[in-house]
Amino acid sequence: MEKIASFKIDHIRLLPGLYVSRKDTFGGTVLTTFDLRFKQPNREPVIDMPALHTLEHLGATFLRSRPDWAGRVVYFGPMGCRTGFYLILEGGLSSSDVLPLVREMLDWIAAFEGGVPGAAPEECGNWQEQNLDMAKWEAARYAAALANPGPERLNYP
Repeated sequence: MEKIASFKIDHIRLLPGLYVSRKDTFGGTVLTTFDLRFKQPNREPVIDMPALHTLEHLGATFLRSRPDWAGRVVYFGPMGCRTGFYLILEGGLSSSDVLPLVREMLDWIAAFEGGVPGAAPEECGNWQEQNLDMAKWEAARYAAALANPGPERLNYP
């Protein structure tokens, strides 16, 4: 089998950033997959599962609640390696196009107070595994990496 595109990225040189992972066309619709890389792969600890789960709930809630973006959100979820998230949006977009949206999402998560949306037994299959404090910390840390990103944080090495 051929090596898939995401395994061809040099993870040794990859920094926390916001990258276009791929663009796929279905009929006349372009879907852009973004790599929201919170952590330097293989160089720092991954996001712990409760924080990752909380980031997923909060990120999906934020993105699907934005009237200007909700209809374009196809998917938001964690990477199996736990170093970040994938965001799939309708449209042929660039990292610069979605950087303001991602920054706003991170600021919202970092400031979030209250119960985690969807963290109830009838709403989630693992509702108790949440860590809001760590999710807020991870969001603020990643927001700092995206505060004034150079091209090395917006384009794969």
